[in-house]
Amino acid sequence: MDGLPRVPEQRRPGSSAEPVPPLRFSVLGPVRAWRGEETLAMGSPQQRALLAALLLREGRTATAAELIDALWGEEPPSQALAAVRTYASRLRKVLDPGVLVSDAGGYAIRSLGEGALDVTVAQEWATEAEKARSAGDLSHAREVLARALALWDGEVLAGVPGPYASSQRVRLEEWRLQLLESRLDMDLEQGCHAEAVSELTALTAAHPLRERLRELLMLALYRSGRQAEALAVYADTRRLLADELGVDPRPGLKELQQRILQADPGLAEPSSPHSEPAATQVRPAQLPATVPDFTGRASFVAELGDVLASSEGRVMAVSALAGIGGVGKTTLAVHVAHQARSAFPDGQLYVDLQGAGQRASEPETVLGAFLRALGTADSAIPDSLEERAALYRSVLDGRRVLVLLDNARDAAQVRPLLPGTEGCAALVTSRVRMVDLAGAHLVDLDVMSPDEALQLFTRIVGEERVASEREAALDVVAACGFLPLAIRIAASRLAARRTWTVSVLAAKLADERRRLDELQAGDLAVKATFELGYGQLEPAQARAFRLLGLADGPDISLAAAAAILDLDIDDTEDVLESLVDTSLLESAAPGRYRFHDLVRLYARACAERDEWPPEERGAALSRLLDFYLATVGGVYLIERPGDRLVAHLEQAAYPGLVFSDRHAAQDWLYAEAVPLLACIRQSAQAGSLRRAVDVLWAAVDLAESGTNSKEYEAVAALLREVAQESGDTRTEARASVALAFVHQHSDSRFDLASREAERAAELAREAEDPLTGCWAANIGGVIALYQNRNEEGMAYFTHAIESFRALGDRPGEASALCNLSRIHLATGRTESAVELAQQGTAMYDDMDHAFKGANGRYALGLALTQSGRLAEATECLQQALRVFRDSRQRLWEGMTLFRLAELDLAARRPAQAAAHAETALSLLRGIGGDWRHGNVLTVLGRALAGIGQLGRAQVCWREALEIFDALGSAEADAVRTLLHPSAVA
Repeated sequence: MDGLPRVPEQRRPGSSAEPVPPLRFSVLGPVRAWRGEETLAMGSPQQRALLAALLLREGRTATAAELIDALWGEEPPSQALAAVRTYASRLRKVLDPGVLVSDAGGYAIRSLGEGALDVTVAQEWATEAEKARSAGDLSHAREVLARALALWDGEVLAGVPGPYASSQRVRLEEWRLQLLESRLDMDLEQGCHAEAVSELTALTAAHPLRERLRELLMLALYRSGRQAEALAVYADTRRLLADELGVDPRPGLKELQQRILQADPGLAEPSSPHSEPAATQVRPAQLPATVPDFTGRASFVAELGDVLASSEGRVMAVSALAGIGGVGKTTLAVHVAHQARSAFPDGQLYVDLQGAGQRASEPETVLGAFLRALGTADSAIPDSLEERAALYRSVLDGRRVLVLLDNARDAAQVRPLLPGTEGCAALVTSRVRMVDLAGAHLVDLDVMSPDEALQLFTRIVGEERVASEREAALDVVAACGFLPLAIRIAASRLAARRTWTVSVLAAKLADERRRLDELQAGDLAVKATFELGYGQLEPAQARAFRLLGLADGPDISLAAAAAILDLDIDDTEDVLESLVDTSLLESAAPGRYRFHDLVRLYARACAERDEWPPEERGAALSRLLDFYLATVGGVYLIERPGDRLVAHLEQAAYPGLVFSDRHAAQDWLYAEAVPLLACIRQSAQAGSLRRAVDVLWAAVDLAESGTNSKEYEAVAALLREVAQESGDTRTEARASVALAFVHQHSDSRFDLASREAERAAELAREAEDPLTGCWAANIGGVIALYQNRNEEGMAYFTHAIESFRALGDRPGEASALCNLSRIHLATGRTESAVELAQQGTAMYDDMDHAFKGANGRYALGLALTQSGRLAEATECLQQALRVFRDSRQRLWEGMTLFRLAELDLAARRPAQAAAHAETALSLLRGIGGDWRHGNVLTVLGRALAGIGQLGRAQVCWREALEIFDALGSAEADAVRTLLHPSAVA
């Protein structure tokens, strides 16, 4: 009963001794009692039955006759009364004085402290949850109800005999199911549909005639985009009720089926009338702060305000602001949006689309962020752009929300992000005029007028300093080209330097050599505004500004910046923070920095113009690549101690970070993934090509986890292409290995993966790169295994084992041994498959290889399952599952759950198999490829058939068959057999 709350101290009645620990009792499981942490002996089953009968009366007296009837029913023993008295006497000796009392010829349990009985605590929490739900606080209601349900510990009154215990067991189990249904109902109201499917599948298997559970499962499946399965649940339920009870489903279930058939839009939203203040009714307020010294633009403010005010009653109001960089589009849009906030009471969304950079934000990524901001659970957010856009419009329906889309690339990027519903509005800023954005109100924003520019300058610097030097001030704003961003930078620097006069600043700006091409049009005009700030930097600041701008990627960490600048961490942080003060650099998060996209372009122009000697530009990027190479190599080794890969990588001339904890190493790798891959891409050129491919190879976890597999693949393809052009066979071989590896894990492109592996092996021989050849053979064997080319797979793995052994690469040898075990398993040699997997796993354990050891246990679990040693197989797979979860390897976590589902089927546990398969299906969404998806669907269908949900099973099998037919996979024949009517019998 560790889940029960502690109660205040209790004293024995009439005692002045030290307080004794309180008594606690449990009936929602075995009947047990504790004094503090001490477990008390409750005696024989009949004695526990007496205690349970008294506890469940909650202090009321039970007569001797009632107790005899509770323990023995209609056939009590001849000495029943004496036995009851004996049991009571024994309990008194164990319990505190005054707890079990005699009263009116019977007995009662009294003087218990608050929270002493688990069923009482459960009742209190259930009441609290009901109140919270009525008040609209679903999050708290779910949390409290989950705590109440956690008090059940197996079978209620386990092992307690007698008719009273039997009736209470039924009552309390029914109450548990009602609470569980209430919690699941709230799960669906909060959008946790995908998570609920797995639990509901298991529950409907355990309680097949409980229609409310079936109804919730249908709704969860429908909201998860699985309409056919939802309808199949109804068909299974109707057949089961007719066969078992001779009745039809209740009206509520029939109505739900009809609404699903009609694709009723009301099913897409929670049916509860209560709003969820923290989740379902989130009112985002994402607008950046408006500047306190906003100046001018009166006509534009009025024009845009009128458009936004007209949004009510219109399908949607869209205004698109266009103009050169630095002209003040964002400032104006944010100012107008703040003024219009009262017209959009349901919230305001904001995003910087980064349209001026090389890699603009993807609409699906932005939609995911918007949906989360609007209260949509992660599990309810679909994968595709079209589905996300449709859900986004649905969520906004009936709300009045303003969306500010800043720095857009083009109309194509913007269209999916527009609300499209009455009462909502969108403000868009971009460097291009969006003439192809249908229905948009277009605004061309030009530079400020001289009067507005001077007014802005004066508000920042101060009236007193400008009044005496008006002409000089006019010279300053003219030199700024009347661009607001340039004026703000210049005025801010002057305001920060009290010893400067306006004339001093004007004189500095008058030097045309300090500006780019006399404020030319387009981006050059934007660069000229940045020249004002850049020219005032100290030498160390200017060098940092130039060199940091060279690196690709959306941001940069402090440690990576230190490598670029060749400074220690403290000095690097000082110079970067000083650049943040000048507004030339932004602090994206603690320890991370970024340039505005236009500032980055300007910084690069400065580096090309000013950095001396010019070789320093290449040296800076080389240090960054070396930093990543050294750090990633260390991360690889901390996950795979003893692995020989790092010894075969290029040597890094610059040190990297060192981690003592594998979790910290993982955190770094995943946090740094995007800038790391950007650095590799940028380094795909002569002089750095070999180091680039080695960083990619050592960062293989990024591909295997599925997190960054698409970008990983794109970078590998680029490296291979450049290596081919330059004739670098070693780099080409390693890039091909990387491609083969990612192909086998991502989109089920097995033929392509096989060709890449063969090419890598050929190139490795030519380049005399034995480790690459080992990897190529190992991957080639895996692909052969997947394609049922078992003889080829045997040859591949045998070669890999011998080659790894010759190199002294024990982790590689262990990997190939475990893979060879899979071939033996596929060819019916179960005993040798177990031995090979045990040998490989033991090698991993000897090297303290947690992650790869999990791969070994995965293979061993498969072999043990096929050999019928199911308990051992379960332990192996559960151990592997824990490691994969801890390592954030979604692909392997999902595949291990899939294997556990297969094992459950072998052990005749179809309900548990269905739960495991459902969770696997959810985890593998978007990763692992169609082939794996089809395999999981096949097993899920078998599990569903095992629990009587044949209609849903057939939906799964038909979907799996479509996948296998499209891939030309051999598994299609087995699925066709399952779909044949004779297979059901």
